[in-house]
Amino acid sequence: MKSRTFMSDLREQLGSPSSETIEGLRLLRAFVKLSSRQRSEVIELVERFASDPPPFPGGVNGRPDPR
Repeated sequence: MKSRTFMSDLREQLGSPSSETIEGLRLLRAFVKLSSRQRSEVIELVERFASDPPPFPGGVNGRPDPR
């Protein structure tokens, strides 16, 4: 995709990608470069974070953090 006309035509048709899209593609590229064992560990970690309950607003048990 080195052709400037192709890139400008594509950008005109699709618009510019959001920063979230760009970051997602960077993370995907990094993920693909990992070994299969490392990918499994990342997936397990993400699943664990997704299943943990969200923290209470204002600190632990609804009490403000004294820091």
